Amino acid sequence: MSAVETITRIERLNSAASKRVVDPDNEIAGRPGPGQIIPDELLSVAGLALELTPEQKAKLSREEIASIAAEGIRFEAVLTAGFGLEIATAPKVTDPRVTFLLHEIGEESRHSRLFVRLIEGLEPTAESPFDRPIFKTLMRFGVRQIISRPALLYTLVLGGEEIPDLLQKLASEHPDTDDFVRAVNKYHRMEEARHLSYARAVLPEVWAKASWHDKYAVRRIAPLAIKGMFETLVHPGVYESIGLPGWETWKAVNRSPERIAIRHQATRPVLDALVDGGVFSKGRIPKRWQKLCGVDRGGEPV
Repeated sequence: MSAVETITRIERLNSAASKRVVDPDNEIAGRPGPGQIIPDELLSVAGLALELTPEQKAKLSREEIASIAAEGIRFEAVLTAGFGLEIATAPKVTDPRVTFLLHEIGEESRHSRLFVRLIEGLEPTAESPFDRPIFKTLMRFGVRQIISRPALLYTLVLGGEEIPDLLQKLASEHPDTDDFVRAVNKYHRMEEARHLSYARAVLPEVWAKASWHDKYAVRRIAPLAIKGMFETLVHPGVYESIGLPGWETWKAVNRSPERIAIRHQATRPVLDALVDGGVFSKGRIPKRWQKLCGVDRGGEPV
């Protein structure tokens, strides 16, 4: 895609973002209903053959969605930090890219406010071990590294959008999903489609300008970060909240064929975008990306 084509595409995205601003505080009413809010087959433990009571499954469904929403808020905060730095250092603040980033920051803020309301309605009690000081210190270090490397940032943008997009698609299309959860998922997917389109549009030019250490991070560190992003969506404390061993169950979940299949399905579009953007070429897919996405060197599913 040429520079002119990129700008044209971004200007179309800006126009689309301006046409209808959806404020979820006003247009997505209500709160989650009582009981189980997603069906058994969409719980993270599906496939582990656990004998759970209806009460345990109801509690687990609410804790899982609350955990995913909380991670969504944190991830969108990282994007906001990265985009804020990009705006602050932009050569021209009138660039259409800056305009879109301002749209996106506003949209991410609205999404996060909606996620807060969702979490409040679910009333979760699980405590995440990832809230301990050592993990927070690592998180702060990681965020600084990410936002200072544009190619890595946009690669993680793709991962952070594609993974929840698949989970929300599965939930919103299932008839047994809670009505409010379905409405939240549909709203979020609708707006994130523009964000994915923008990331794919600018990735080639970001890659062309990337430093060697930024490119190294995309090849070697990004697949590990995206895998970690996927695996920490539901933290070990969620399982402890229903009487299961937290870390043991968390490890079993993330090793289960069902969960790995979802990870592969969610991350392959990220790899496709990197190939389309000239980051990788088919036949030379790095091993860590092969493992993340369940593909061979040519990018074909194994």
